[in-house]
Amino acid sequence: MQTKTIILIHGLWMTGFEMAWLRRQLRIKGYKPIRFSYRMLSRSLDFNIEKLREIIDQQSGPVDLVGHSLGGVLALQTLRKYPDLKVARVVCLGSPLLDTHAGRNLARFSFGRFMLGKTLPEGVFRRSLHAWRGKQLVGSIAGSKGVGLGNMVASLKQPHDGMIEAHETKLSGIGDNILLPVT
Repeated sequence: MQTKTIILIHGLWMTGFEMAWLRRQLRIKGYKPIRFSYRMLSRSLDFNIEKLREIIDQQSGPVDLVGHSLGGVLALQTLRKYPDLKVARVVCLGSPLLDTHAGRNLARFSFGRFMLGKTLPEGVFRRSLHAWRGKQLVGSIAGSKGVGLGNMVASLKQPHDGMIEAHETKLSGIGDNILLPVT
């Protein structure tokens, strides 16, 4: 039996090393976790979609994707462009699948636009997902423990994880959306 591969995709301002604990736990459970790192500030959404497509294509069998925040958006945008990739499931962790109120507030300022980089505005603001129509099963986990930068740049509606409002993670057409007391 082949070991299931899970590709972990980090969020905005991260490198993927933050997911080391999750990688270790998945490895202990018998999975083959792979860290996918991308440059969200200086590279376009399309550039990062191509890089993710390449790593998925390099795998021998079907994979699952786990995306944190912007990583979940990148996963779904990749599957929207390439619907026949060998991906079975996607789990989005605190991903702004519909929009991001905090991100839009930050984008009102030049330093904020710089901080958001290229991938987030393209993947969330300009090419919004609206609904999921792909064949892959998608689940979303939102947080309700509101600690984070979003509180400093926007008046977030409860519940939120400190950056993303829970309703911003509820994309029509996904299999499940749950709320946990996490940030």
